[in-house]
Amino acid sequence: MKKALKILLLIITVLSAIIYAYFIYPVWGFTFYENHNLKVPLTPAWALECWLWEDDVNTAEYVNELLEGYKKYDIPVRTILIDSPWSLRYNDFEIDTNRYPNPQKWFKKLEDDGYRTVLWMTPVVNSYSKDTQIQDSRDWFNSANEKGYLIKNKNENNWWKGNGKFIDYTNDEAVKWWRSLQQNIFDFGIDGWKLDGAATLLWSEILGIPMFYNSSSEGTITTRNYMDLYYRQEYKYGLEMNPEFVTLSRSVDGFYTHPEGFSPLDASPVNWVGDQKHTWKSESDSENEDNQDLVMDGIEGIETAIQYILKSAELGYNIIGSDIAGFSGRIIPPRLYIRWTQFSTFCGLFLNGGHGERRLWKRSSEELEIIRKFSWLHTELIPYMYHYVVSANREGKTLQKPLNIGKYQYMFGDNLLVAPIYEDSKIREVVLPEGKWRYFFNDSDLLEGDQKIIKEFPLDEYTVFIKEGAIIPMNIERNYTNIGDSTFGDYLTILIYPQESNNFTYHNPENYKDSTEISYSKNSDEIKINFKGKSLTHILKIYSLQKPNEILLDNNKLNENIDWNYKSEVNKIIIRTSNYEQGNYHITFN
Repeated sequence: MKKALKILLLIITVLSAIIYAYFIYPVWGFTFYENHNLKVPLTPAWALECWLWEDDVNTAEYVNELLEGYKKYDIPVRTILIDSPWSLRYNDFEIDTNRYPNPQKWFKKLEDDGYRTVLWMTPVVNSYSKDTQIQDSRDWFNSANEKGYLIKNKNENNWWKGNGKFIDYTNDEAVKWWRSLQQNIFDFGIDGWKLDGAATLLWSEILGIPMFYNSSSEGTITTRNYMDLYYRQEYKYGLEMNPEFVTLSRSVDGFYTHPEGFSPLDASPVNWVGDQKHTWKSESDSENEDNQDLVMDGIEGIETAIQYILKSAELGYNIIGSDIAGFSGRIIPPRLYIRWTQFSTFCGLFLNGGHGERRLWKRSSEELEIIRKFSWLHTELIPYMYHYVVSANREGKTLQKPLNIGKYQYMFGDNLLVAPIYEDSKIREVVLPEGKWRYFFNDSDLLEGDQKIIKEFPLDEYTVFIKEGAIIPMNIERNYTNIGDSTFGDYLTILIYPQESNNFTYHNPENYKDSTEISYSKNSDEIKINFKGKSLTHILKIYSLQKPNEILLDNNKLNENIDWNYKSEVNKIIIRTSNYEQGNYHITFN
């Protein structure tokens, strides 16, 4: 019996070693993978604003139509993402002027109009490209291959855009050649790359069996090693060209494909969770042509996007999102588009794009109005989100924190509880954590924590709750969200739900080193609020069931109906301040 047990243990040990050496180490990097010890970069504030893209037409004319329409209907867009195909072949970094005529003038106009531009790329040099103007590029490929610029795989890799080999990032001459190709695009002033996930497909074959080791100019390289080089080198060089450069890369796209995460944290300013379909729940794979553009196997909907984003947050990724309404398919269901938009409002990345109709004025008026409202709400929350850009970089404290209570619930920062709607129903069960909470879209009722509630959430509202005691800085420029209006535009709006005491550090999104600590203390008779640090032009919106008797700022009395007013219908004290000396408020009620 003991001998049999020893033999069994030996077999298990040998098999485990084989599995580890064959797959786990070269693909996942376990157990020596360092990702969990890294911190994310400082994401520039522009990348927190709304992104827009489409993948049905892929032309400058259509991009112009999208941007003009979004501007006409007052839907905010900061970043335009140009996906494939935009080049003559993969990846030569030469603009296809049939699709994008006069690119220098066109990119310059985008920049002049205030847009940021991000272009798609992969690290593959193709001999054949399936959907570009030049499909057969064997001569170009052979030239690079013969010079040793490509990974030394005997056979070409087949991927979703054709056939080719991977650029060898360990070869200085190869990288120099690669950068010379890219310079053509950097000269247009682009702001980022969408680094698609082709690097995970780097493998060789022996007798038809995939092997996750290859040969580079420096010797053996694993799939995981190559992925790290790809993500890190493209981000690092982009920053050399543009100090506000970002890369958009996958974080998690499947629980088993790369459970350690695709992109290393230190090269992850912005992440998305791969390709999902225009559907609610995950479905089995299909041969339907709607799915032909999916990079990874399987058809996944909003529920899977939620799961992957929460898993990404657990791994330490910070600014994470998904293709709103899903990437693939013909028709986007209206309620799905709305609910996915609302979920993305409370993610760091708001990525509106993929296949399907994205011209909201050609969809229902209900979709246009609600998606516009939540696009603005996401934009308004950037001062709040940016605090966690800084905290994630400094101390690893990220924007989204998954909770172990309630299905898919998470904290969005310290002050907002989100319970994503993952199925086509207005009814949602929410488990409130300990403490006290207010519903974001009607904050009049104070809810006790540590309880389960079942509530109907209409289509123009979402499952978000404010923690009592919260301080939430916002930029308000419109009245779509009913928090303020255009007169708030020159001020930082600060929502305060006072409970005993709290503090929040505001970091200027234009210069994170300019910071202001906002703190308060409260008792039954008074509220004291203090600003310490960089002076802020601000509006305070303070929840209070009582109208103040007097408000002092730096011991100077503020005038009611001029400096402040009380709105009894919403229980808010509103104070507008353009300048101050010390920033000490004293609000008394008796």
